[in-house]
Amino acid sequence: MIKTNIITKEQQKAARYAKAMGHPTRMYILNLLSKKSCCYSGDLSEDLHIAKSTLSQHLKELKAAGLIQGEIEAPKIKYCLNRENWNEAKKLFKNFLDI
Repeated sequence: MIKTNIITKEQQKAARYAKAMGHPTRMYILNLLSKKSCCYSGDLSEDLHIAKSTLSQHLKELKAAGLIQGEIEAPKIKYCLNRENWNEAKKLFKNFLDI
């Protein structure tokens, strides 16, 4: 008989964070935001030299995973790390890599 609940909630969360981080552009965005309090999407677009639609998709993935949060300051959107989830991700990855 196969166990049905062998994957822990921590493993599920770590996998969700890892999937969101699974693109070099997203890693760059997270690195940049970890060094700043916040950043506007327009500034990110200029810095990365990518289409706004492409940047928007990357930000959407990071936001869906809970690693960043966005606040509308019309006509711009300000993005920041979600510090609580960022710290949780660091802890989960550290625990996993220390196995």
